[in-house]
Amino acid sequence: MVSKTIFSKIYLLFLYVSIVQAQPAVFDITKYGAVADGKADTSQAILSAWKEACAATGSSKILIPTGTFLSGVVSVEGPCKGGIEIEVQGTLQAPPDLQGEGWFNFDHVDEFTISGKGTFDGQGESAWKANNCAKDPKCKPMPMNFRFNFIKKGLVRDVTSLNSKNFHVNVLGCEDFTFQSFIITAPETSINTDGIHIGRSKGVNIIDTKIGTGDDCISIGDGTQNLKVSKVTCGPGHGISIGSLGRYENEEPVSGITVTGCTLTNTMNGVRIKSWPAQFGGSASDIHFEDITMENVSNPILIDQNYCPYGQCNDKGPSKVKISGVSIKNIKGTSASALSVKLDCSSGFPCENVELADIDLAYSGAEGPAKSECTNVKPTITGQLNPAGCQ
Repeated sequence: MVSKTIFSKIYLLFLYVSIVQAQPAVFDITKYGAVADGKADTSQAILSAWKEACAATGSSKILIPTGTFLSGVVSVEGPCKGGIEIEVQGTLQAPPDLQGEGWFNFDHVDEFTISGKGTFDGQGESAWKANNCAKDPKCKPMPMNFRFNFIKKGLVRDVTSLNSKNFHVNVLGCEDFTFQSFIITAPETSINTDGIHIGRSKGVNIIDTKIGTGDDCISIGDGTQNLKVSKVTCGPGHGISIGSLGRYENEEPVSGITVTGCTLTNTMNGVRIKSWPAQFGGSASDIHFEDITMENVSNPILIDQNYCPYGQCNDKGPSKVKISGVSIKNIKGTSASALSVKLDCSSGFPCENVELADIDLAYSGAEGPAKSECTNVKPTITGQLNPAGCQ
């Protein structure tokens, strides 16, 4: 009887120790000098917490507690000894006059998570007034709220990105990276504030995410492969876009893009593929837009291979980007423009293997009857195509 009691106590002690060891070590930034007064710069406290967390064996958590913390640029690198989570309960604010390419920059960190119900507030209002980078290539860069570079097994969950000065999120060279229940918010008038931009990355997932901003909700750059976007709400904004492609030399192929179960509301575009005329080659293939609801959306379905914003095109020749293997299925709702379906493909490299199926877009504006228009492409049409055209 005594031996059984001793054995039970030893077992319970072993179980307790195992549970304790399984819990991540917590590094609270207030223990490193951070003050939640919205005035003192907490970036050094965050960097100090990161340094210790990154060096710790096993998983670790950096805690941003409730309150408002002002922070300058935070740039950190891996590899770390274990997985790291940043849990944000409060609000981090960027100085209004912050400059540079990124506010929070994460490089070469594996098994990395940002979680919590907190907010990253870029305080971008003053920056939008001065942002003319779309027209002036020599402009001063405005910082993005997040830059994720070369991360494997990343997760951003539940937090909010508010009023970024530039793109909210830039994902470059990442693998197996998921955004889930992520909120992105900026006014429709904010300049160049793409929600999530992905480039040269594999296996990115964007799930149950709400994006309202002044540019593309999601923009998909060259080299993006195996991207899945599902149950995203977009609006205001410029829609969900692949491209623009073909502007730069040596762009990598885009392939394996699936966008399903999304709702777009009052956006400038719906689902879009865009490439520059005349400049450089590239390809976009194996692309699927399915089960999408449009609510008062201009240009709900658009392939634009004559994309030339601000008159920046010197050569009027056809786009050299090849688009193929595109399915657009079960797209329903209302269009804010009479031209609801426009597939304007390259005369030099016509689109191939494009399918339109079960399209039902109502238009009740003053531009005349609704229509669909296709150039340099012969899509396969199955089920309903409303408005009619593209025969």
